[in-house]
Amino acid sequence: SLYSHLEKMTDLVAVWEVALSDGVHKIEFEHGTTSGKRVVYVDGKEEIRKEWMFKLVGKETFTVGAAKTKATINIDAVSGFAYEYTLEINGKSLKKYMENRSKTTNTWVLSLGGTDYRVVLEKDTMDVWCNGQKMETAGEFVEDGTETHFSVGDHSCRIKAVSSGKRKEGIIHTLIVDDREIPEAVE
Repeated sequence: SLYSHLEKMTDLVAVWEVALSDGVHKIEFEHGTTSGKRVVYVDGKEEIRKEWMFKLVGKETFTVGAAKTKATINIDAVSGFAYEYTLEINGKSLKKYMENRSKTTNTWVLSLGGTDYRVVLEKDTMDVWCNGQKMETAGEFVEDGTETHFSVGDHSCRIKAVSSGKRKEGIIHTLIVDDREIPEAVE
């Protein structure tokens, strides 16, 4: 019913978008500051529901995504009846986590045959994810570095890893789909 839906949404106090290897996840948090109600939704699915909480401050911990990444919402009183909600991912603030992620992963967004794909390379493990699935890959050494091969539909894909020659930059990863270089996405 519309009324109960509207009533439900009035307790929505925070919404976060978290980019992980298997996709971008939406976290929504409801906090009833009179009842102490706490509800956490991940991608629209209810993960935690507590109807009556005597303590209005505290934390809720749950997992997000295929890799079951740990997430915590901290509820702090700011003043009087005002509250602040902060999201931590793997024990780091969302901002710190995303800054660190941009150093440890590469992300590409592309369209093939009318379908959008999001390809993520985890540099530490060389795991490749595409639209939420961990891909089967084959690595090979090439003249100037390495290539990690995988397929998306009937498209041949490879991620080329080449030394930049500069210590600060390290290794440059390039996604090549059907011999076309794909620019890296900024999330």
